[in-house]
Amino acid sequence: MEEHPAVEDHGIIGNLQTAALVARDGTLDWFCAPRFDSPSIFAGLLDPQRGGYFRVAPEGVHYLSKQLYLPDTPMLITRFISADGVGEIIDFMPVAGDQVTDRHRIVRIIKVVRGRMRFRAECRPRFDYGREPHQLERHPDGSVFRTASMSLTLHTARSPGRLFPEENIRSEGGDAVAFADLHEGQTGAIVLETAAPDGPHAIPVPEIQAMFEQTRDYWRRWLDRSRYTGRWREMVERSAITLKLMTYAPTGAMIAAPTAGLPEKIGGTRNWDYRYTWIRDTSFSVHALLGLGFTDEAHRYVDWLDERVRRAGDSRVPLKIMYRVDGSSDLHEETLNHLTGYRGSAPVRIGNGAADQLQLDIHGDVLFAMYFADRHGIRAPHHVWLSTVRLVDWLCRNWDQPDKGIWESRHHPRDHTFSRVMTWVAFDRAIRLAERHGRPGEIARWIQQRNAVYDQIMERGYHPGRRSFVQSYGTDVLDASLLMMPVVGFVAPTDPMWRSTLRAIEHDLVSDSLVYRYDPAESPDGLPGDEGTFNMCTFWYVEALAQAGRLDDARLTFEKMLTFSNHLGLYAEEIAPTGEQLGNFPQAFSHLALINTALALNRLLDERRR
Repeated sequence: MEEHPAVEDHGIIGNLQTAALVARDGTLDWFCAPRFDSPSIFAGLLDPQRGGYFRVAPEGVHYLSKQLYLPDTPMLITRFISADGVGEIIDFMPVAGDQVTDRHRIVRIIKVVRGRMRFRAECRPRFDYGREPHQLERHPDGSVFRTASMSLTLHTARSPGRLFPEENIRSEGGDAVAFADLHEGQTGAIVLETAAPDGPHAIPVPEIQAMFEQTRDYWRRWLDRSRYTGRWREMVERSAITLKLMTYAPTGAMIAAPTAGLPEKIGGTRNWDYRYTWIRDTSFSVHALLGLGFTDEAHRYVDWLDERVRRAGDSRVPLKIMYRVDGSSDLHEETLNHLTGYRGSAPVRIGNGAADQLQLDIHGDVLFAMYFADRHGIRAPHHVWLSTVRLVDWLCRNWDQPDKGIWESRHHPRDHTFSRVMTWVAFDRAIRLAERHGRPGEIARWIQQRNAVYDQIMERGYHPGRRSFVQSYGTDVLDASLLMMPVVGFVAPTDPMWRSTLRAIEHDLVSDSLVYRYDPAESPDGLPGDEGTFNMCTFWYVEALAQAGRLDDARLTFEKMLTFSNHLGLYAEEIAPTGEQLGNFPQAFSHLALINTALALNRLLDERRR
């Protein structure tokens, strides 16, 4: 593999414990095991030579490739169309279940639906981000790639005969290259398996078909539980499936993205590891999934949040902003200097140094989600409520201080307006929960603190000259996070102070309907360079327009934003000025914001029609 497939040229497959990316050209160039946050086996997306990849594609023929998902599933079909034939690869991962396991399978079904086609398969793993050497063991019906710490087994399937005849197989160092000739109606398969209990063997085709049907049926049964019947249903359901794919079933934690090190600007240094669980993302997911009717998933997310609240409250410390999928919080950041990075964007980072930042807004995110879940019948247990009380009491003593803010600035702390807004939300929703159920808590003190936060924001967070709320006290810089102010109920969408803020944000941060988070030149964040527009913020902008009564503007902006998804309906974190996708992919926050915005906009459009 000589070039990087573009970020947007990929689809995602997964099994609820880890995931892989597959490009339009049949290259699987991202896969970590046994968990999302484990070291990579294939990371060609970050370095085609040193990262490793597994490619299956036509050989010796000019072809056009297309990709689609099997409807209502995350099973990826890559089609190769040539004058001599049409071939397909169907990529999927059988669901791993709720029990932690090191055993994971990637199934790649290869078939020809017209004419004939020769396929070239190259399996070039590079374990531990290319840092751990491996040995290749050849067997009649497959291979084993073995390191000191793990193994990757390649099985094959075809009936009749072998998929790869012996004369069509060769070794290149520790890698395997093979050729398969198929004609119309013939099917073969390759199964990659980590921690396989047995050696490589020929898997019967009916067994491959059974794995296909079981995986297909699992996802269709799951999606059938959605209650959403509104506009943009296909995009909403694809986003729901994508979020489910990024959920670690053993704990219910949802990662921000399955990748690490993809840049926010080509050639830039803002290249972070997103394979962890952010409190903020999980809180927003409760709203999205309850809105769609996925009560079980929302319950799991609430349980995960409850455990984080319990540990922080009982220790009388603030919440961490992110955790590993198992709930641990050691996310030591390091750079992989031996990898060139996506299209030369270095450094490649793993771990995340922002994990220990103080971000006061996340306490509001948690209480916002707890209150929303409570209204949908998911009530916090008694012991979780007691921990919540302790956490809110900690916030009473500690809210009035600078923090790093929602965007994880690596500059000095500031008094961020959005952090204060979400602190107000934390107090407000805690008061409502206590009063609704008659639960214990220092409600009078919470009310006093809530009012003090509100007064401070109105006095220091609003800039009379700009007629706008601003990013932080003492500045005139705008910030797209402020678009959430009417959503959380801090300000009415018709309030003149908010309407003028919305106009100011449109002037400073909106470019052809796409929204920047903030201007790094006006508000230094401790990092060089700039970035693209932020997908989540664009969806927030749509909802802000809709709530302000500008429904036609909101709908057009939303429809425009849908055109920036890739061919499979997936979004990364950002959009470049060229229209290409930037940042880790796919991005949970983008898809969460799409769902929540679609729910709100669809409701308001229905109300206008009535």
